[in-house]
Amino acid sequence: MAHTEFKDWPAMAANLVPAIRELHKGAPGVMKAFRDMGAAAHEGGALDAKTKELLAVAIAVATRCDPCITFHVEGARKHGASREEIAEAMGLAVYMGAGPSAMYAAQALEAYDQYADKAAE
Repeated sequence: MAHTEFKDWPAMAANLVPAIRELHKGAPGVMKAFRDMGAAAHEGGALDAKTKELLAVAIAVATRCDPCITFHVEGARKHGASREEIAEAMGLAVYMGAGPSAMYAAQALEAYDQYADKAAE
């Protein structure tokens, strides 16, 4: 598998955590509600955790949210998603979001590769 270095996805996630903590301090009620909504969206149901994370990656690509891509790619990988499953989900994101989504889909695969490499260390 070819690895690219357009962005450092694991570093992006790590570097964003302090800013997210500050947002939690500045808007605790809103961020608690957001956290609760995320927990509800991830609750068990008809879709398993891996499928939900794959959907989140596709939506992150279609909405062009770099931080969303890095967090949900790693979430999908941790729930057992393969690179091939990420790539297939990216096909749907590109279909729904056209050219701009194709550029972000390539970046989502790059993020997967970087997280897989880091996990293998």
